[in-house]
Amino acid sequence: MRAERIGFAPDGVERLIGEGVVVIALLAWWALARRLPEFILPGPLPVLRRLAELWLNPEFLLNAFASTWRVLVSIALALLIGGALAFLAHGVASMTAVVDARIKPVLNSFPSIGWAILAAIWFDPGDFGVIFVEVAILIPFCLINIAEGLRNLDRELIEMGRSFTRREMRILWRLTLPLLVPYGLSATRIAYGVAWKIALVAELLGAPNGVGYLMLRAQTAADSTTFLAICFAIVLIFIAGERLVIVPLERRFAQR
Repeated sequence: MRAERIGFAPDGVERLIGEGVVVIALLAWWALARRLPEFILPGPLPVLRRLAELWLNPEFLLNAFASTWRVLVSIALALLIGGALAFLAHGVASMTAVVDARIKPVLNSFPSIGWAILAAIWFDPGDFGVIFVEVAILIPFCLINIAEGLRNLDRELIEMGRSFTRREMRILWRLTLPLLVPYGLSATRIAYGVAWKIALVAELLGAPNGVGYLMLRAQTAADSTTFLAICFAIVLIFIAGERLVIVPLERRFAQR
C-alpha cells in the first residue's frame, strides 16, 4: 500500500531494489579495484571492454560453442539416463531398492571434483571426458525430479486411459510423458545451471578447448581482466539460454 501511495507499483519497487544492488556492487568493485593492482582485481570498465572484445573474437566464439555443445549434449544424456532409472525403479518392483538405496545415494554424494579427476585419469583430453563428468553429476538431479513426477502421476487419469486402450506404449506416449513434462523442465532448468559450473571444472582438468580452457590460459598468464570477462560472458550465455529456450518452453506447457 505504501509503495502505491508514493507512485511505485510493487514490481517497480522490486526492480528498483534489484538495480540498486547492482549499482552498489559495481561501485564497491570500482572502489576496491582502485586500491589493488590490475592483475589482482581489474576495474569494471577494463573488464567491460574486454567482454565486448570477446564477442568479436573468433577464437572465443569457437570455444564458447564447444562448451555450449557439451552442456546441451550432457543435459540430454542425463535426462535420458536419469529418466530411464526413474522408470525402472517405478515399473519394476525388484529394482526400486537398487535405484533408490544404491544407485541414487552414490551418484548424489560422489564428489564432483572426483568425477573430474577420474575423467582426467581415464580418458584423453577432449569432448568425451568432459561430457562424462557432466552426465555423471547431472543424472541425480534428473533422476530425482522425474521419479517425483512418476510418484505424483494422476492415477485416475492413467486408469481412465487404460479403459480405452491396453497398449502400454500408447498410454506412455499420450498420458505419462505429457504429465511428466513439468518435472522434466524443472530437471532441465536445474541441470542447465549446474552443467555450466561442471563444464568449467572439467575443461580446466581435461579439455583442449572450451571456455574453461580459456580461463585456465588466462589464469596462467595472470590476466585477471580476461578471466573476469570470460566469467561474465558465461553468465550472459547462461541467461540467453534460459530466457530464449527454457522460459518459453515452461510458458508453453503451462498453458496446456
